[in-house]
Amino acid sequence: MKRKQIASAVALLTMLPWLSGCWMLAAAGAGAYGGYQMKKEGYTLQNPITKEEDKKKSTK
Repeated sequence: MKRKQIASAVALLTMLPWLSGCWMLAAAGAGAYGGYQMKKEGYTLQNPITKEEDKKKSTK
């Protein structure tokens, strides 16, 4: 019984770094998708965040 618990703990500890990498990859993918959707709606990543059409109106 004790060997089974030790084996489970070792398996969990070896899998933990792989799972943390998956969470980072999922978060990066969600951020990229959000940025893509914002660009599709006309927003640009400037400081402050503005829509491109507002920028065109102000330069005319």
